[in-house]
Order: sequence, then C-alpha cells, then structure tokens
Amino acid sequence: MQAAYTPAQVANRLNVSTTTLRRYEEQGLLPDVPRTEGNHRFYTPAHLQAFITIRTLLMGYEIPVVYKVMRKIKNTDYTEALWLVNDQLYLIQEEKQRVVEILGMIRDADFTQYRNVKLTNSMTIGKVAELAGVNTSAIRYWEKEGLINSERDNENGYRMYTVAEFRKILVISSLRKSVYYIDNLKDLLNELDMHRFSKIDRSFQFALQKLNNKLKMQFQGIAELMKYIGKLNIPHFDLDGIFWDNSHLQE
Repeated sequence: MQAAYTPAQVANRLNVSTTTLRRYEEQGLLPDVPRTEGNHRFYTPAHLQAFITIRTLLMGYEIPVVYKVMRKIKNTDYTEALWLVNDQLYLIQEEKQRVVEILGMIRDADFTQYRNVKLTNSMTIGKVAELAGVNTSAIRYWEKEGLINSERDNENGYRMYTVAEFRKILVISSLRKSVYYIDNLKDLLNELDMHRFSKIDRSFQFALQKLNNKLKMQFQGIAELMKYIGKLNIPHFDLDGIFWDNSHLQE
C-alpha cells in the first residue's frame, strides 16, 4: 500500500505552513491531490517529492521559473521543463563570464574598447545600456541615486556618458546582486575613481562566490526534480532526460 501523508505532516517535515502547501496546489504546481472517504486531502510520495522539489528549486531559481517548470511537469511537458532549467544554467554561466570579464577590465588603464565596440566620451544612454546589458531605467535610477553622472548634449539635451561613467555602470550591474546598499556601492565607486582596487576585487570575488553557491543550489534542485519525475512513473521517459519510444522495434 502506498504511503500517505497529511498536510500537517508534510508541512512539519519541510518546515513550512500548510497555507504554503495549499498555495502551491492552487498555483497548479502539483499532481491532483486525492481525498479520503471523509473528504480530507492527503499526499502521496509523489506529492511529497513535488514539495521537496519546489522548495529546493526556489533556493537556486526565481519564483516564476520554478512555477513554470512545475506546471510543465504537471501538464506532462517533461522535456520542455528540463529545457527551461537548462536555459537558467546557461544564464548563470553567462553572468559568471561577464563578472570575470569586467573584473579583468577594471584595472585596464587603456579602456577604450568593450566587446569589440570602440568607446567614446559622448555615448547616449541607449548605447551604454545596450553595451552593459541593462535597461535604461536602471541607469536613470543609478544616476538619481548619485552613483553615476551624465552631461547633457548642448544641441539635443540627451544624456551623454563618458568612458569612466560607463566603467562604473559595468561595475554596478555586476555587483548589484551582492552589494545591497547604495552607500556601499558609492564607496566602491569612489575607490574606483581613486584607482584603489582592493575593495572592488574583494567585492567581485564575493559576487563570484555567490554565483558558485547559486550554481550548486541549481544542481541540487535539478537532482530533486529528477527524483520527482522518477516517482511519476512516466512511460518511455529515461531519468537522463530522454524519451525512449521503442514501438518501432516491435513492428
């Protein structure tokens, strides 16, 4: 006989509230939940693993991504769910490469080119946003907070940014997820202006460590996701992520 768990038992095991479990149900992240003859909800081992998977994925992925992956599993779009997770691994790899690249660029006194694009001291907000891979709204916010400065073009009034300010934008965009306070960012940018790099180097190393930890959590989430798929007893689905259809061999 298959094991059964009450909502309270699962909540206690995962150290969450039963309200949280119900919210995951309402969001369509689980298989249909059965009920007893007395109309009480109960969970199977597959439901328990689904909850474990959600909680573990949330430690390494954004909420919308986790919810989308779990909904695709529920709707039997298993391969698409795995591709979604794979996309996130690609993004974190890109982010790490960017941080490493910018860390190496910071000390470069001859910073006149970035990703094969020649830099000038009169770049528009659209240009620096495109090069830095950020939204123009983010740049305006950083300027409002006093992190960067721009000058207005005398002819058209557009914001124009120098190479030095673009370098700051790259630093901010790389450290914003690990340096949480505006004042701390200001201190680091002041160090950059003074060509003192020790604090900035430590901040980038911390950012890289956070990315390393996030990557580990992402793979832990993937491991739990594969356990969950295994408990669903899906026909023709191999735990390495491949669908096997041998029907043509039987003809």
